[in-house]
This record gives sequence, structure tokens and C-alpha cells, in this order.
Amino acid sequence: MRTRTGFLSEGPRVGIRHFTRQDAEEFTALAAASRPLHAPWLFPPTDAGAYATYVDRLLGDPARHGFLVCELTDGRIAGFININNVVEGAFLSGTLGYGAFAPAVGRGLMSEGLALVVRHAFTRLGLHRLEANIQPRNEGSINLVRRAGFRLEGYSPDFLLIDGAWRDHERWAITKEMTERGAAPLPDGKPDRKPDRKRDRRSAS
Repeated sequence: MRTRTGFLSEGPRVGIRHFTRQDAEEFTALAAASRPLHAPWLFPPTDAGAYATYVDRLLGDPARHGFLVCELTDGRIAGFININNVVEGAFLSGTLGYGAFAPAVGRGLMSEGLALVVRHAFTRLGLHRLEANIQPRNEGSINLVRRAGFRLEGYSPDFLLIDGAWRDHERWAITKEMTERGAAPLPDGKPDRKPDRKRDRRSAS
């Protein structure tokens, strides 16, 4: 059983933390076992080489922030949520990518994890807006962001190249002001750690 150290923020049942290279075996095993759940929407790495490339990209790019959603009871990984394409300046926005692993489906763990990531983005990372681009038939993903308080902002034909074809996507988004008005629920639990000023100056937007 893992210890509960290393979490950036905790809710009642899950915490979020950064990816590490040491997570390769657990992550890839869960991704491989969850292929029927993920296809045709997303394709997380299922072998050590692909995982290493994936994590190096997350850790090496200040415009990306990767988070593992882990159960507090035993530290097991329930899923992942990444903030990609972070833009600074007047935009202060990032794009979400995420996936649940099969053992976590239907338990509400990813809803709790997403609320923690949204709060982390709008506090520690200093962002103003998060966007999730979702294929219209991906009902599970749409339900996840809807429960989190995201609003449907538009429809983009031929938006992303996925599984060899350009796919239409709905654009869902949430802003810091929406959470302050209570549009997005935040889990009760331990607050985020105090900001790491050195890291925030380098990678936050």
C-alpha cells in the first residue's frame, strides 16, 4: 500500500499528484486492461517505452501539467487528467485531456478528481479558463464535464485527428468566475498546498 504523501490536493476519496516514471508498470497495466473502455476515444500508453515518452513530454513542457487521480485508501491510480496547451498572457487557458481506468468507472472518483484539478488550475496555476473538446458520441466524457459545471460553448467539425480520422468535437469550458459563482462543485477535503513560487514562475500561466 502506498503512503498518502505527494498529493497536491485531496478530496474525501481521491488525491491528485504528478506523474512519475515509477508509475509506468501500474499505469500501462491499467491502460491495457481498459482498452475496451477507452476505444475509440483515447489511447493512453500501454507499454513502458510509450509511457516514458508520454511522461517525458508532460514533465518537459511548461505548457503541460499532468495529474494522476489516486484513491486515498491504497494509492491506486483511478485515472488521469492533463492540462495541455497552456497559453499565457490575456488568455490564461488550458485544454483538458483525461481518462478513467476500468476499476474506477461508475464510482464517482473521476468527478472528484476533476473538481480537484479545476481548483488547482484556478488557484496554484493561475489559469482563468479550461476547455474540454469531446466527440459528440462520448457520453461518459460529456457527463463528466457537465457534472463539473462546464458549459457547452460550440461545435467544431473535423477538429482533431484521432484514430486515423478527423473527428468532430463539442467544446465544453469552465472559467474561474463560474466556480466562484458556484457553477462547479468542489470536493470537501484538504486544500491545495501553498504555491511553489519557483515552479509557478516557470510553468504557470
